[in-house]
Amino acid sequence: MSESTHWTNRLATLTERHGVPGASLGILSGGDLIETATGLANADAGIEATTETLWQIGSISKVWTATVAMMLVEEGALALDAPIVSVLPELKLSTGELTEKVTLRHLLTHTSGIDGDFFLDTGRGDDCLELYVEKLVEAAANHPLGATMSYCNAGLSLVGRVLERVTGVQWDRLMRERLYQPLGLTHTATLPEDVLRFRAAAGHVGEPPVVAPQWTLMRSAGPAGLICSTPRDVLTFARLHLDGGLAGDGTRLLSAANTGAMHTPQVSLPDTRTFGDAWGLGWILMDWSGHRLYGHDGDTIGQSAFLRVLPEAGLAVCLLTNGGDTRGLYQDLYSEIFAELAGVAMPEPPEPAAEPVADDVSRYTGTYERASTRIEVFERGDDLVMRTTVTGVLADLIPESQREIEQELRPLEPGVFVTRRPGIKGWLSATFYTLPDGSSYLHHGGRATPKAG
Repeated sequence: MSESTHWTNRLATLTERHGVPGASLGILSGGDLIETATGLANADAGIEATTETLWQIGSISKVWTATVAMMLVEEGALALDAPIVSVLPELKLSTGELTEKVTLRHLLTHTSGIDGDFFLDTGRGDDCLELYVEKLVEAAANHPLGATMSYCNAGLSLVGRVLERVTGVQWDRLMRERLYQPLGLTHTATLPEDVLRFRAAAGHVGEPPVVAPQWTLMRSAGPAGLICSTPRDVLTFARLHLDGGLAGDGTRLLSAANTGAMHTPQVSLPDTRTFGDAWGLGWILMDWSGHRLYGHDGDTIGQSAFLRVLPEAGLAVCLLTNGGDTRGLYQDLYSEIFAELAGVAMPEPPEPAAEPVADDVSRYTGTYERASTRIEVFERGDDLVMRTTVTGVLADLIPESQREIEQELRPLEPGVFVTRRPGIKGWLSATFYTLPDGSSYLHHGGRATPKAG
């Protein structure tokens, strides 16, 4: 059996096991590419998934935006540690400190403190990012500037506007000119009218998965998560980073030094069990059995994407999916791929502690809140429970049954718990911690949510 056939069979078997309607997989190893797809791109319409299908890569888009930002840093049009107001003087954020001192480095490392899930539909026009940034003053300061890391979609939309300002080119077109065309990408786009020239996957939500009520997020979220692509094109982008900033034809798009800086730790994560242990300039950084990897995930409306790069082995893997237990699929599939092709063991997901954990859980109870999310932590008998309510614009994009979810918090160690969503087998961590100023936070899903009461 060929290697391609083997991974085709494994993808089909594991997607069915995890209730994923459709998926596409790409493996770049030693310069060779394997690509395969299985299932349905749209279950309602009966459209099969193929290797030519475009999927939403979600927040993997952030690394693409960061890469173009670093090109402009290299050209001298931007500086990592200069205040954003030096190139965007009209910027107004919720506090004077944020307005005056937030830098590109803060935005690329998710340490700005801007409440990251401030989603706002500012229309379909080319001025959508300009209008979005005008409204950013309404986004609260989630934490003091640089005090911790909290995943920030809003910050990347702001980066997109900064790129527009210094180049004079609208973000969607800038990405085509600076990345898609130089890399020779043929199946990558952001605007729906461009995506629909191809076979396009629909997101699926719920259990069993059904086609989501909306296909994509608002255009103002573009730099944070609206690129659509195939595993082949995503891995061509990953090869740019593996090759130190060189495109496939030998054209240098970014210096080796600045490419390497993107993979260098900039900030440690409060929760090291969900994505990785540190953040670079755009990339998530992680340790798998003593081997350093970088990567990124993406989640949109019913679509999930996973990219992992192991530079020492020249190995990069991209998985694009559209509903079901996508994280379970990722865990099982990547465990096999990295073990078989590189001899690297993927970390097991966290599990509840086998023995009782000595901890006063009452100190964690209360309400934690940020834009789009309210989390209530309370005791029910001997259990600690987390009730998550999606609020604001995001609530309108998901089924009503998923807008409020209760999950038991099982202890792992003092201050650290694991939890899982209904219908999902894998555990995710939730970390309670305090900042130097004594304020209490819950870090879950990459976000730092302040305690409100």
